[in-house]
Amino acid sequence: MQPVATGVMFTVLLVIFVLYNIIKILKQYERGVIFTLGKVSLEHGVKGPGLILLIPGIQKLVRVSLRTVTMDVPSQDIITRDNVTVKVNAVVYFRVMDPRKAIIEVEDFFYATSLISQTTLRSILGQNMLDDLLSNREAINAELQKVIDQQTEPWGVKVTTVEVRNVDLPADMQRAIAIQAQAERERRAKVIHAEGEFQASTKLADAADIMSRNPTALQLRYLQTLTEVASEKNSTIIFPFPMDLVTAFQKMLPKKD
Repeated sequence: MQPVATGVMFTVLLVIFVLYNIIKILKQYERGVIFTLGKVSLEHGVKGPGLILLIPGIQKLVRVSLRTVTMDVPSQDIITRDNVTVKVNAVVYFRVMDPRKAIIEVEDFFYATSLISQTTLRSILGQNMLDDLLSNREAINAELQKVIDQQTEPWGVKVTTVEVRNVDLPADMQRAIAIQAQAERERRAKVIHAEGEFQASTKLADAADIMSRNPTALQLRYLQTLTEVASEKNSTIIFPFPMDLVTAFQKMLPKKD
């Protein structure tokens, strides 16, 4: 009985092994590249999703995911166009568009895309000034995406987005930028103050011109000022005396010989 039981167990294991190599199930986001005797057919080389049946020993399946991959590009030491050394890292979003090319044309499309992203990051950012790197991120991201996508297209890989994440500046450069920003804020404050003084002086000149042409308006303004001063709780009130009254009074005095 023992040899029979051993034979049955061996047969069961053999059937399980054969079924495991014959039946493959691919998920909705997966595709299978089928190698038949080492070759990939142009018409039937890519299959899925769903149930796939293989011929054991003749066909081999390589799974490829079609989902978007998020890849972190490590920090790169970059010398900008104005000779400033910075550390920059980025993130790249890509996906496989042609599973057949992604398996046949390159050994490891993920590793190859990572290296291309690192070299392109150093090359493109090294052509830009530091100010552009800090303030013109959108244009730089678009250029990075375009260049990397052109290089990965023969592999069947589509780069959809590239984003520069962090730009680490040296300590002395951070201090210089802070001083520059402070000086710029002070300049804007002085300009705004000067514009306010100019507008105020213009309005005062217009008011003085109107009052000079209408003495009644000047007298009303004088009385209004006295009223405002009197409303304050002050122990001493000093108010201007009209010079025209002083002049008229001086004319009435007798002249000395």
